[in-house]
Amino acid sequence: MHIVWREETKTFHLFNEQISYIMKVLRNGQLGQLYFGKRVHDREDFSYLLEILSRPMASCTFEDNREFSLEHIKQEYPSYGTGDYRAPAVEVVQNNGSRISNFVYKGHTITEGKPALEGLPATYTEDDAEAQTLIVDMEDDVVGLKMKLSYTIFARGGIIARSVRFENAGNEALHLTAAMSLCLDLPDCNYDWMQFSGAWARERQLRVRHLEMGVQSVGSRRGHSSHEHNPFVILKRPNADEFQGEAIGFSFVYSGNFLAQAEVGAHNTTRVLIGIHPDGFDWKLGTGESFQTPEAVMVYTDRGLNDLSQTFHQLYHKRLVRGYWRDRVRPILINNWEATYMDFDEEKILDIAQRAKDCGVELFVLDDGWFGARCSEHAGLGDWVANTNRLPEGITGLARRIEDMGMKFGLWFEPEMVNKDSNLYRAHPDWILHVPGRPSAHGRFQYVLDFSRKEVVDCIYNMMDKILSEAKVSYVKWDMNRSITECFSPALPADRQGEVFHRYILGVYDLYERLTSKFPHILFESCASGGARFDPGMLYYAPQTWTSDDTDAIERLKIQHGTSYCYPISSMGSHVSTAPNHQTGRNAPLHTRANAAYFGTFGYELDLNTLSEEEQEQVKDQIRFMKEYRHLLQFGTFYRLESPFEGNVTGWMVISGDKKEAIAGWFRVLSGANQPCSRLYLKGLDPDAAYHVTVRRETEREFGQFYGDELMHAGLITSDASSSSGAEGLCDFESRLFILKAENK
Repeated sequence: MHIVWREETKTFHLFNEQISYIMKVLRNGQLGQLYFGKRVHDREDFSYLLEILSRPMASCTFEDNREFSLEHIKQEYPSYGTGDYRAPAVEVVQNNGSRISNFVYKGHTITEGKPALEGLPATYTEDDAEAQTLIVDMEDDVVGLKMKLSYTIFARGGIIARSVRFENAGNEALHLTAAMSLCLDLPDCNYDWMQFSGAWARERQLRVRHLEMGVQSVGSRRGHSSHEHNPFVILKRPNADEFQGEAIGFSFVYSGNFLAQAEVGAHNTTRVLIGIHPDGFDWKLGTGESFQTPEAVMVYTDRGLNDLSQTFHQLYHKRLVRGYWRDRVRPILINNWEATYMDFDEEKILDIAQRAKDCGVELFVLDDGWFGARCSEHAGLGDWVANTNRLPEGITGLARRIEDMGMKFGLWFEPEMVNKDSNLYRAHPDWILHVPGRPSAHGRFQYVLDFSRKEVVDCIYNMMDKILSEAKVSYVKWDMNRSITECFSPALPADRQGEVFHRYILGVYDLYERLTSKFPHILFESCASGGARFDPGMLYYAPQTWTSDDTDAIERLKIQHGTSYCYPISSMGSHVSTAPNHQTGRNAPLHTRANAAYFGTFGYELDLNTLSEEEQEQVKDQIRFMKEYRHLLQFGTFYRLESPFEGNVTGWMVISGDKKEAIAGWFRVLSGANQPCSRLYLKGLDPDAAYHVTVRRETEREFGQFYGDELMHAGLITSDASSSSGAEGLCDFESRLFILKAENK
């Protein structure tokens, strides 16, 4: 790992064993992008990579030169309006109304390790030898606006982390109306664009299209990263697949409004931007004030999409997630939401908990409905005090009784929201985001608290702190069940209203930081109507996220498959729910519901008392299995083998670091008659190891012994009764697990 500065040619070269990132100071003082990709040898001068050509009708920077046109030069951090007609990375509005800026190189520093971003989530290092960071100092001399471009290259993996800091050293206030975290200009457009989009209950569905001239983008202006689009995109070469070929992943470590965009110009170059969405963004920088953009992470590979994902998984598991739960297996839990919704009392809760304990569950989670006047969606949010009509001894008493059973206790909160029918709203009606004199839209009969105001965050913190300090709470599910509308804060002046969306997210991060710091042993799970805020920013505070409100195992194949392109398996909240499923009405077999949920944190979302004795025995066996293999399932190297977006079969696999254990999951959505024979081709095994294989459906049986190279190249046979005239064991929504253990040599 090195960051090399060549004074003679004004060139930076960041490289490790896998990648090179090269840029140089241009004639006009700006930074030009030369190369990002597979590692190349270092040399004194890479200037030949800067393509400067005389183009017809170009706007040129220098009067004596018809070639230096910013419209056609690859740049590191382009600004608005100086000859480059592509989307800018930065736009600054000045007192005279001008939006023109010009940042020129002033110097740089190279440091070991990686500095933290104040008030923002970001990747980190535990040892300075893990990374090096380059900070390039740029300045617009006319207005005195300083800009620090930060680049961190990690010692391992094709990873570059980037962010930008602005400091107003001038004599007048300025307004940032665009401040992206990353810009990358690529020399061609021969890429497929991969995005992960959807809606509530069908999040992160893979969409692929080839880049064409013009703009391709995804984003959110909803106040959170959203169900609709995830802040993660991939550019891959058309011939790249899961196991070979070039790809670049772009991930935004942020939980609010975002834009991820690729713009193909007239000469087939591609500009990638990712950062806070500029629509509605306007950050006032007074003299002496600064603004820090969130971090963006980009990863390059020439070894296919699985390798890209594994790099993100390792980085985010080890160097984004923090604290006590980072490397610990997650407790097997049961959540009462789909069992009771808000119709419960303490005895009903204890009855569900006792049966769960008898089956081997380790953690009981009490969901919505335990506080204030919360008997429906219309009331109670904001009043984080136990309803003693339902819980006579409050949360403290219920938690004690659950602990006495031998289980841990968890609790649901939705701290960012309030109902108008609540004591909090009656005392502080001005604490919601709203425009005075105009009606406010509700979502699920609730309104968004103004977390841009410290006194609001302090109030919620004090209520949550009191509960968590007094009761034995081991887990917190933090929900957020609506997008933001009427984003206006009466506490801020008119010229700072463009800051509210971002200040809101900073308030969320502040509350998370305070709670996780005071209660480091509590396992926090983030949630936003399921997966509306499944993003890297949340993982910094909560090591797992409720992946989707859709608990149907077959729908979860697509949801969890799409999520896996960026996020580690240990981050995916996944539960076994009842049948018929409450979102789809589907009757999937109990073993398939478990097999899908194993590839995540694993738990149950039903009343186990409603199951037959035979089904309860299956549950006990499922829990025994998960306890035996959860470290492998949650922290092993994950492979996507077959895609639910391409056919009727899904294939997943995890393997231990020493390649001695592996589990492969095979899922078939619909059965059929006289079907073709089928095989699942495994990956990552030791080709010379002999693996003892068992197959697990409702029970486990011997399958055979095979060498690793056989399982990878000849494949694991998955043909069953659907390929013959027999009908025994046939069903829709079928699945099996294959457990591999290497025999001692």
